[in-house]
Formats: sequence, C-alpha cells, structure tokens
Amino acid sequence: MATSLPRRVRNYFITGLLIWLPVVVTLYIIGVGFKSLDSILGNAIAYYTGRRIPGIGLLASLAVIISTGLFAANYVGKKLIGFGERIVVRIPLVRSIYLTVKQIVDAFMHGGKNMAFKRVVLIEYPRKGIYSIGFITAESNGEVQAKTKENVMSVFLPTTPNPTSGYLLFVPREDVVVLDMSVEDGLKLVVSGGIIAPEYKIQPAKLNI
Repeated sequence: MATSLPRRVRNYFITGLLIWLPVVVTLYIIGVGFKSLDSILGNAIAYYTGRRIPGIGLLASLAVIISTGLFAANYVGKKLIGFGERIVVRIPLVRSIYLTVKQIVDAFMHGGKNMAFKRVVLIEYPRKGIYSIGFITAESNGEVQAKTKENVMSVFLPTTPNPTSGYLLFVPREDVVVLDMSVEDGLKLVVSGGIIAPEYKIQPAKLNI
C-alpha cells in the first residue's frame, strides 16, 4: 500500500529535523562560546584602548590558547606548568574541581587512560528500579569502609550534560553492575543525555557440555 501524503510529509519532517538539529545546536554552542570568549578579553582590551572591536576578544583568546600550547611544548614550559599544577592541587576546594575537569578532558582527548575513573557502572539511583550511570573511583575507602556493614565502592555519579558536577556515593559492591563500555564512552553517554550510546553486541550464551 502506498504511503499516505501526511505520513510522507511527517517522515520528511523528521528526516530534515535530524539533519538540522545537530547543525543548529553546534552553531548555538559555538555562538555562546564566541560571546563568552569575546567578552572576557574583549572588555579588557576595550578598557585600555577605549574602543570596542567586535571579535577582538575571540582572536585574543585564540592567541593566548595557541601561545600556551607552544609554551607547554618546550622543556621550560612543561616544568613551569607542572609546578603550577602541583600548587593548584594542594588547595582543598580548587583541587577537587580542577582534577575532575582535568580527568574528563583527558578522557575525551586521550581516551581516559590515566583517569582516576576506573570503570563505568550502573547503580539503582535515585530509587529502586531506576538506573544511573556512574564511575568507580576507588574500591577501598578507609574509615568509610570500616564503619559500614557492607563492602562498599566509591562511585562518582555525574550530572547531565555537565559531568564535572555530581555526587559521591558509597554503594555496596553487590549493588554495582559493572559495564563493558570504556570510560570515554560512558562520559559521551552522560554528556549527550543518552543520545550517543556505544554499540554493544550481546555475547551468545555458552553451552555447558
């Protein structure tokens, strides 16, 4: 039976929407980023020059980023950046924020090989029957473990779409479902709100002979 005109129009609309939605969202994010970068250094430049030049803040930001990368590529730059990082990680509140952001950036840029996040897991949160994606950060918890009846694991539960914020939960080991996906794929799943899900092939059951 031939497809009716309203159904074809609906299918065309959905197809067009799927094509344009990523484009619009990408342009929106770039636009927000442009305005943010332009305002940060643009205002500073306007303060000293007395003139507001559209786009100069973005160009200045790009110049700073590229210069930083060039500086970090040489021996002296690496030493100074490492020294500054050691100071930052000694500040209690700043340390937790900085290291979390650094770990997440590392996951996207380098595959998360050196991350503190060990594995991707499922836990029942915020109630039984509802599952959330989390990341194991430690399997031994010192005093916390000593004062709990169950054998617990440290699980970081990130928020969507900003995984740099979240909750630290101590979950009984038997309530943690370890997933096969990589930390990088787990972060992509969280950031995309479940849209970008890694491909998973169900393994055939083995016959006991």
